[in-house]
Amino acid sequence: MSDLTVEMVQRGRGPSTAEVTRRREVARKMRSAREKLTSQTGLERAFDYELLRIYAQYRIGAGIPVGLFALVLAGGASFWIPPVAAAAWVLGVFVMIGLSSLLGRRFLRADPDAVKLARWQRRFVVCEALQGAVWSSMIGLGTAGGGTFALFGLVIASAVATLIAATFPAAVVAAIGPLMLASLSLLVFTREMDAVMLVTMACGAQIFFLGLAKRLYTSSVGALEMRAEKDAVFAELEQAKANSDEARRRAEEANLAKSRFLATMSHELRTPLNAILGFSEVMKNEVFGAHAAPSYREYSTDIHDSGMHLLNLINEILDLSRIEAGRYELNEEAVQLAHIVEECRHMMGLRAKAKAQVFHDFVDDSLPRIWVDERAMRQIVLNVLSNAVKFTPQGGEITIKVGWTSSGGQYVAVKDNGPGIPEDEIDTVMSSFGRGSMAIKDAEQGSGLGLPIVKGLVDLHGGNFTLKSRPREGTEVIVTLPASRVMDTLTAVSVEPKAAEARPARPRRAA
Repeated sequence: MSDLTVEMVQRGRGPSTAEVTRRREVARKMRSAREKLTSQTGLERAFDYELLRIYAQYRIGAGIPVGLFALVLAGGASFWIPPVAAAAWVLGVFVMIGLSSLLGRRFLRADPDAVKLARWQRRFVVCEALQGAVWSSMIGLGTAGGGTFALFGLVIASAVATLIAATFPAAVVAAIGPLMLASLSLLVFTREMDAVMLVTMACGAQIFFLGLAKRLYTSSVGALEMRAEKDAVFAELEQAKANSDEARRRAEEANLAKSRFLATMSHELRTPLNAILGFSEVMKNEVFGAHAAPSYREYSTDIHDSGMHLLNLINEILDLSRIEAGRYELNEEAVQLAHIVEECRHMMGLRAKAKAQVFHDFVDDSLPRIWVDERAMRQIVLNVLSNAVKFTPQGGEITIKVGWTSSGGQYVAVKDNGPGIPEDEIDTVMSSFGRGSMAIKDAEQGSGLGLPIVKGLVDLHGGNFTLKSRPREGTEVIVTLPASRVMDTLTAVSVEPKAAEARPARPRRAA
């Protein structure tokens, strides 16, 4: 049976996030290419529909203004033709405006996914061509002496058609084409130079409107593309946010499950380990008699030392887990910070003496008591001193300072002249199980949980933890406790007699 590899595990979990993103991008490009191949304009279907929708809205909205303009032209034309003929012409314009508006409303009411764009494009083109033909019929004023007025009306109609149908180039051509032919037909009625110049100017203006329509169409497509890209970015951001929320939820669930597992397994892990420690200590001390072989005593000592190391590691992991889960309880009381530091220094004295290290104490014995968890504070100082002794070379120096802060709080500072920590490894050292490169090379091995536990306990007390280090110059750790925990600044708590009797002697506060 072959060994299980990382690739096999990854395949079992499904494609990675990068692979899913790549597949989604490929699918989007294929869909876009397919829509462009099936489109008459070379754009995606969504763009074609949006451009046609804008045209339909413009055509519906321009119905009343165009109708009023037709009434004004009909009133002016009545100076050259009978009012009945002008009324018939404006009636034809109204019919075409109504037909265009009807088609536009039907298109907008249709289902965007089921609408057949090619069919509706043909309908709109035919409608624009018929409307252009109706407008061009006013060129008949040329026979009655109103040729200049007719050209003016045709140029204005061309401009209106350009603005309305700018998002649909075929409709612009269909609308301006009859108007341009009508303008040229005016030369049939007259050959005067003034008339030729007017016709040339009118046709030039209509050609200009065609070019303007193309530019407006390009601008509209560009605006749609920018909006589509923006929508795509927003969609990707929403998807990324959803993925991050899901990943965070899973991480929180995993962290909670880890904390519950460690809390549940605390008894199951310590009970057999305590039995191993007890029996190995009995065998190491030869309580029931000397061993037959001297090696058994050495083995018993190794078993006991290994068990103690494992017990310390389990305790550190459980403490860190309770701190991260917010389930670490502080048993606060008034203690003397200088006394705690002195006890911890005395406990580490043997280890420091074995390495010929020297302690320099600068402790202010006049400091008032401070309201903290004595066990947690002792663990903080022990961890910091242990790291200093561990990483300081043979014959090194360790400086311990305890005093006031500028804000009225108290601090503990421990500085050594060990190998130090590079600046880019500070975050690694402060993470769980993290160790610096120089520490791994020069010092004895450890679990890498001491500093994270210290920082977590300091945070629970509302204090600050500062780590300063430079390679080959040493490391300084500063633990600062706020002024609100100094007993001189705490206000007295008044309680009822019955409540005071019911309250336990040592207050407890859940962190």
